[in-house]
Amino acid sequence: MTRSSSAVISRTTSDRDLLLTLRRGRGSRAALEQALRDAIRDGRLQAGARLPSTRVLARDLGIARSTVSEAYAQLIAAGYLMSRQGAATWVASGAARVQFDTVDPAPAAAPRFDFRPHAPDLSSFPRGLWQRALRRALVSATPDVFGPGDPEGRPELRAALAEYVTRARGVLTTPARLIVCNGFSQGLRLICDVLRAGGASRVGIEDPSLWRLAEIVRTAGLDSVPIPVDGEGLVVEGLDELDVAAVLVTPAHQFPLGPTMSSGRRAALLAWAERKDAVVIEDDYDGEFRYDRRPIGALQGLDPNRVVYAGTAAKTLAPGVRLGWLSLPPQMLGPAVEIRSVVERFAGVLDQLALAQLIESGDFDRHVRAMRRIYRRRRDMLVSAVSRAAPDLRIRGIEAGLHAVLELPDRLLEGELLSRAERCSIGLHGLEPYRHGVYAGPQALLVSYGRPPDHAFPASLRALTSLLQQGGAASP
Repeated sequence: MTRSSSAVISRTTSDRDLLLTLRRGRGSRAALEQALRDAIRDGRLQAGARLPSTRVLARDLGIARSTVSEAYAQLIAAGYLMSRQGAATWVASGAARVQFDTVDPAPAAAPRFDFRPHAPDLSSFPRGLWQRALRRALVSATPDVFGPGDPEGRPELRAALAEYVTRARGVLTTPARLIVCNGFSQGLRLICDVLRAGGASRVGIEDPSLWRLAEIVRTAGLDSVPIPVDGEGLVVEGLDELDVAAVLVTPAHQFPLGPTMSSGRRAALLAWAERKDAVVIEDDYDGEFRYDRRPIGALQGLDPNRVVYAGTAAKTLAPGVRLGWLSLPPQMLGPAVEIRSVVERFAGVLDQLALAQLIESGDFDRHVRAMRRIYRRRRDMLVSAVSRAAPDLRIRGIEAGLHAVLELPDRLLEGELLSRAERCSIGLHGLEPYRHGVYAGPQALLVSYGRPPDHAFPASLRALTSLLQQGGAASP
């Protein structure tokens, strides 16, 4: 850049970059003095910060070294800078004139006993297996791996996922029909973008369901339409009158209530999709964790040309891995890849390669089996403890997944229990935030037996059962 440029980057003697804005129409020394004053006043250069040497700064700015020396001398005289013979120049204490009024808020403290849903036991993340898989991926990686990325995802992961979801979840797919995303939320947004580009305006969502889903649908420019859920899953009757282009469902383990969609409802839902030329979006968020009977195969396996299958590593590994995958019907695949290519919603390459290695080695399956045993044991402990402490609570949704639904009797109020829980540092969710206006079921608590780590689980259970025994009495 020339001296008249508006901004110049200078590298300090400690290899830190310093952005200086040089005002046009002023002499070099005056412009440099003003730029340094501004950097000190707005806090970019704080007390004690070392400045570049006169030689380095002069070279970076393309001006004479004597000009920089004169500017430094002037600012030292004015009290902005300090220097010693043979030592660096630094910002003087108290030189800054601007004080920021805002303070970054402290992060909210995590509850001591954490039963909040949406996450597995984060302490169980297989660090050693992941490190080994990542090492193998790096050793075998070719230079093209570190390029801009593939809109569909790395071919190694798509091949591994196609084999895995076909074998473990009954999905009918191929690597060519899979797209890797940064988690389910990004995948759902991509699906909504494809639907909207095809002329859709309304998407049905289960009620109750995760509140974030309706927000994603709306931010994509679509209307979200709540559809009630009962003990057999989504209530399909009446879908014809709702004029929706797609329906988002959790058939293996409805979130948050927990039922598995019955075979009759599955058949009726697919018949509706065929009749209306509509799409079913299947969120298979925790289909690997089923305890009391054989796993239920994916709905997509019954009609791969009508059902979008969405899987994720959020529950099997951890939400922070940020990897999800979609198996798309042929008519949606091209538009999805085109949209992804434009907005560059690419997943991290190294994480993709590590997951591919984890699946291909069999370590992923072994980890899932181990966690399935752990979560089943915790579920049984939860059911036993709650049944003893509050026998009038109805426990639902425990055949699969990582959480239980505790339906509250009249003597207990959801809001009062949650207030007590917060005072006792117990993390709980009630059912109220998951309602979208159609579901009218009883008050309930969502209790995750997956989230507390093993060492803290017994103490957490004692805190929970004490809360339930104390109760949140209904007002007379």
